[in-house]
Amino acid sequence: MAQNIKLEVVTPEKAVVDEEAKIVVAPGSLGEFGVLSGHTTFLTTLKTGIIRYTDANDQEHFVFVSGGFAEALPDKVTVLAESAERRRDIDLARAKAAIERAEKRLAAQRQKESLDFTRARAALERALQRLNLAETR
Repeated sequence: MAQNIKLEVVTPEKAVVDEEAKIVVAPGSLGEFGVLSGHTTFLTTLKTGIIRYTDANDQEHFVFVSGGFAEALPDKVTVLAESAERRRDIDLARAKAAIERAEKRLAAQRQKESLDFTRARAALERALQRLNLAETR
């Protein structure tokens, strides 16, 4: 029987996940990666996206992350994220409002150069990822 690994997802404000997992799949900057017990040690940056993991009871869980770092060890995965939310904690109204704000900023960018386009696009990406995760219940 395969061993479990410890998964920790933390932000500067709080610990979001601290439990045993059979597998962890995360959005690395260079592509999605998966970690099982006994994995080779590595460190990578994360992009905005969804961490999926299966707990010790074969239940699948989802966590939105916005950037950060992940460290994989043979028996543990640690994610240090700028922000993170479990699917059940995502506020749909807030995510939809964030999409509207980001889309308005991007539309304004087309008319003038005073807005930071990269920042507005990143805000839209975060809001879309959160909304997509929250709506796939």
